[in-house]
Amino acid sequence: MKTIIKNKLLILAAGALLWTSCSKDEYLNPSQASVESAVKDLNGLIALANGLQQKYSVARTSPIYSTITASGLSTGELLVLNAGNTDEANLQAGKANVLGNNAVVSRLWEQSHLIKANADIIIKGAAAVGDEGARNALICYANLYKGLALVQLGTYWEQAPILIAKNASFSPRTEVLGEAIKLFEAGAAAATTAKFDAKYQKEIDFASAFQAMLARTYLMLGDFDKSATAASKVDLTKKSDLSYDDVARNPIFEVHYSNINVCEPIDANLGLSGALTPNDADGRVLFYLKSKTFTNTANEGKGFFTKFSDKIPLYLPGEIMLIKAECAARKNDLVTAVTELNNVLTKSADIYGVNANLPAYGGPVTQADVLQEIYRNRCIELYNSGLKLEDSRRFGRPGPNDAGAERSRNFYPYPTTERDNNPNTPADPTI
Repeated sequence: MKTIIKNKLLILAAGALLWTSCSKDEYLNPSQASVESAVKDLNGLIALANGLQQKYSVARTSPIYSTITASGLSTGELLVLNAGNTDEANLQAGKANVLGNNAVVSRLWEQSHLIKANADIIIKGAAAVGDEGARNALICYANLYKGLALVQLGTYWEQAPILIAKNASFSPRTEVLGEAIKLFEAGAAAATTAKFDAKYQKEIDFASAFQAMLARTYLMLGDFDKSATAASKVDLTKKSDLSYDDVARNPIFEVHYSNINVCEPIDANLGLSGALTPNDADGRVLFYLKSKTFTNTANEGKGFFTKFSDKIPLYLPGEIMLIKAECAARKNDLVTAVTELNNVLTKSADIYGVNANLPAYGGPVTQADVLQEIYRNRCIELYNSGLKLEDSRRFGRPGPNDAGAERSRNFYPYPTTERDNNPNTPADPTI
């Protein structure tokens, strides 16, 4: 991993400062040609492809840090330990406290567009690679990370540019997510013949990863048939992870859980209350927490964030099971929904160790009750994964201005860096 990080940083260093907003001149800087010329050969393209994971997942600037932190603070999963971390504190406060200059929000926007731009260079370069297997391996990397970047934009903003261009036009989030789906579909096709040589990182099972991302994104768009179909194609025995070491560090452990200065889990119930409160016997709570006793001298966060080298899953088997359950419940197929829900509740041999070890569902079998239980289990199973803000909106949970609010924002304001450079930037949402 250290060798790969060094190689990919050589490629990214030339272009890391080229793009900070979707229309700033840096996106169109003529020096971009030096980056593109550096990746004319296959080895350069592979280095840039490996670098997409680094850009997406390493450091406090990464979309992984930003999405887990932003979603966790906006939905009450996380607590800010030191108000001196102003941007995180403002996200926790929510509503009008979240401004366009918020560093977490701005970095998520800017880094997502940077990943899109780097992925476009790979896609352009891959077209000239004669060997189909080698070409499709590059497409797998570029499409996966560009698609993930678009999903982040479509999760946190009502609109976003799809293309990199001066004064880029904005598209509704449904179209942004639709573009991600096109990339995932094309990536899934490429994965069938892709050949990854020894220079690639080997942590992603692309065949299943693309189907998992399709299932997730179709669900966000409300296409339950296509979401369920994609979910059924995911091999739940295979892992797809973002990898780290002592140089390229797990950012949630590094920034949050290795200290008592930035953020920690909000409480022993993972921020849930009332009918959503976890069962006392739910084994997943102590997967994500060190203990249920909180103090101001220890950070009780655990899960996938216990050391610098911990891998972060791209998706969990439980997410796929719960997608199947939700798709069935939305179509009022409650028998299938409860069967899939029970696969999560009774799970005892999860490949990541996320096991509830609970009895099967015994509550009322109505659509409303089953959907609430599915949401409850998504909150527990997928705790601190960056998925809860989207889930909270989709399930119609109480919003920022509602009694018993469960989230402090619906969507985020557009970053000041974008507004200052793109006259097409829309008005900010109220909340």
